Amino acid sequence: MREVNRRQFLAYMGIGAAVGLVQSCGGGQGPIGMMMGGGGGGGTTTPGDPFQDPPLAQLTRNGNIVETSLSPMRAQATINGQSVTMMLYNGSYPAPTIRVRSGDILRVNFTNDLPANADITGTNVIGYDMSVTNLHTHGWHVSPSGNADNIFLHFNPGDSLTFEYDLSKQWGGMMGFYHPHNHGTVGEQFWRGLAGGALIVEDDTSELQNYEEHIMIITDISVSNGLPTEWTRMDYMRILGDTVMVNGQVNPVLNIQPGQVQRWRILNACVYRYLRVSLQNHTMYLVGTDDNLLDSPVQVNEILITPGERVDILVKADQTPGTYTFEDLNSNTPLVTVEYSGAQTNDSIPTTITSDIANWVAQLRQMDTSNLRQVTMTLNFVRGQGAINRQVFGQNTYILESPVGTYEVWTIVNQTGMDHPFHQHVDGAVILNINGGDPAYAQLYSTINGLKDTINVPPMGSVTMLVPVLDYTGDTVFHCHILGHEDIGMMGIWRRV
Repeated sequence: MREVNRRQFLAYMGIGAAVGLVQSCGGGQGPIGMMMGGGGGGGTTTPGDPFQDPPLAQLTRNGNIVETSLSPMRAQATINGQSVTMMLYNGSYPAPTIRVRSGDILRVNFTNDLPANADITGTNVIGYDMSVTNLHTHGWHVSPSGNADNIFLHFNPGDSLTFEYDLSKQWGGMMGFYHPHNHGTVGEQFWRGLAGGALIVEDDTSELQNYEEHIMIITDISVSNGLPTEWTRMDYMRILGDTVMVNGQVNPVLNIQPGQVQRWRILNACVYRYLRVSLQNHTMYLVGTDDNLLDSPVQVNEILITPGERVDILVKADQTPGTYTFEDLNSNTPLVTVEYSGAQTNDSIPTTITSDIANWVAQLRQMDTSNLRQVTMTLNFVRGQGAINRQVFGQNTYILESPVGTYEVWTIVNQTGMDHPFHQHVDGAVILNINGGDPAYAQLYSTINGLKDTINVPPMGSVTMLVPVLDYTGDTVFHCHILGHEDIGMMGIWRRV
């Protein structure tokens, strides 16, 4: 990776002669690499082992009560043929997938089994104890309080709690994911293996249920002396791993029958890396966004996925039988080798999808927003720290108070030279406008009937979104989902009253 000098880096971020965390910068490919998370990676062009989906969590069900256990722990994983000591949920890499239904009550017996002051924990470079953790259900519309999606809880080694998530107001047909959210350690805990597992809420419609389905959790990492590389202060601004993986595998081989349609549910669980994915010579059909199924498939040849975003796509093997590459175009990294195999079939792409949420979003797009509360937030770097409205989390935290049962229009203004994927907890939003950045991305998400809990705010650009504030009171947060930026302060409290 090429070194970017200090003056260039500060210019990209728009923070002038910042001090503190901003001292030097390695990596990137000039301004484009800095802004879009490109560069790094590469992996291998050689096809790897057969594709494997993440393991399923062990669940017990009694009516609508579902129970499972999660324990972050020190464990070994094999990364590109090398044994690496990592932080893993239940010792599994990738983490187990939890599948539930709308209306369920999910109970998670959580125990922090991370060791204190070990090779994988200790105190990080910004002064936080890496053995302390917690749990966040990214994308779920559940309570942010008590023993639900409460990211203000913290667990020392040996601490335990039974989390309970009431999914009575959570619709089906979406994929969230669970991960730690302990401020000051989130990025490094991701990097060291706690990138989380899929949280599938089963479809409440039948159009997509007969397709072969695969989950793809995309992460990256660099390894040194059998451990994930330790972060320097600059890594909180930007870090790209030299190995890119899907479900912990490097360029695995996924078989598809000629004429078959498969459903791929994809999560960008990288700390910083932006993905622009494409399947060689094939059209992809977007059928779902972060939080819901769409009402009809949208054809795309490529799609940008920022850290924390999810896409639900269909692919059809309608080309000459052979081998094709599903790749990240930003870094020219093969993610999955897709190989035609087996008997000819003739699956079809649905023309419509039954989605009550998409219909609701379509109605929200027609809402007169002129009389709604208008909120503006700016994303900043202040003296080498992240900030919202120039207020650093944990020092002079920005707090937004919103009445539950209302709708608000938020405009998120990026005053830096870097992209920032903005994520709000509890409620997904309707994207009304994106100013700047990738035109295709802006056009897609400002027109489709999808809810977004994570959206890219381009450098020196803005995003305007209609935010429902529904069902749940309590304190939660919004923040940049480049998790190093969140760890150094680019986060605010959302007080729902």
